[in-house]
Amino acid sequence: MPDARVPPVLVCGAGAWGTAFAIHLARRAPQGVVSLWARDADQARQMAALRVNSRYLPDAPLPPGLHVAAHLGQALQIWREQTALERLGLLVLACPVSALRDLAHEVALFLGVPAAGEGVLWLSKGLVVEGSNGHGFQWPSDLVSSELRGWPMGALSGPSFAKEVAAGLPVALTLASARADWAREIAARLFGGGMRIYSSTDLIGVQLGGAVKNVLAIAAGVADSLSLGANARAALITRGLAETARLGLSLGAQPETFLGLATLGDLVLTATGDLSRNRRVGMGLGQGRPLAEILGELGHVAEGVQAAPALLALARHHGVECPIIEAVCALLDGRLTPSQAISGLLSRHPIDERP
Repeated sequence: MPDARVPPVLVCGAGAWGTAFAIHLARRAPQGVVSLWARDADQARQMAALRVNSRYLPDAPLPPGLHVAAHLGQALQIWREQTALERLGLLVLACPVSALRDLAHEVALFLGVPAAGEGVLWLSKGLVVEGSNGHGFQWPSDLVSSELRGWPMGALSGPSFAKEVAAGLPVALTLASARADWAREIAARLFGGGMRIYSSTDLIGVQLGGAVKNVLAIAAGVADSLSLGANARAALITRGLAETARLGLSLGAQPETFLGLATLGDLVLTATGDLSRNRRVGMGLGQGRPLAEILGELGHVAEGVQAAPALLALARHHGVECPIIEAVCALLDGRLTPSQAISGLLSRHPIDERP
């Protein structure tokens, strides 16, 4: 059986998923082994006093053993000291992908090069386009490695609604890293309490799956809001998976990744679940509501909105046809109405089915 001892963990970012992940680990760990840092110091103090993240997870009490930190430098120093004693420790960067480089930079300023046993995971999903030519594609792994040089690192991804994880319901995830032995060790130490973690070396494929599924969930939400039925939703999911695989194979990803948790699993959840923020964006658009109004009501980031144009640019750069991603971009830009976007997909010239 896996070693169920949770190592020292500092989750940097107190949004819904970061908080839920910290809650899950803290249930199994001795007091003070798991810490959660909130960028907003007032939020951190309120969470510590009320023992709940009222902003993002108001129905999920914080376990007594979970330490809430208001100062990043102090939290990192304590974590490093704990890691030195345990000889293994894990930083978890839990923020939107747009903020990931800045957060990694802050951590690097305090910690510098990694000490023995230290490693970092990120929960961010998406893709960033940088540079005036629009071809400076940056995955979360690029953003983190540019700041935390030499650190063992990986992506934790898969079908995981924060509310369900915080409630202690079962979840299965994929931990992808170029360092296979490190990924297996961390997966084994995080395993337990209803959370099962598989390891993978396909960092690009896992990150791609986590980015594309949010865009496809917007399309599924549009179809659902137009009452197109379960058949249409299933078709969107299936053909969206084919788009993801085509793009992933052009990037050198492993084919089996697209049938795993980080792609197919996360896609099914995000495209069908009522808790999906990206699906709610699509449903709002299908009802004719302005995008800004929908996003303003969410209270959370919907990563698919930013990921869609970046993924379309990536697909075009590699000469890969991705009609669903293209339709979502046109819808978000206001170039197509929801009905036009769906009609355009349905009227495409018939071809032999292929991945």
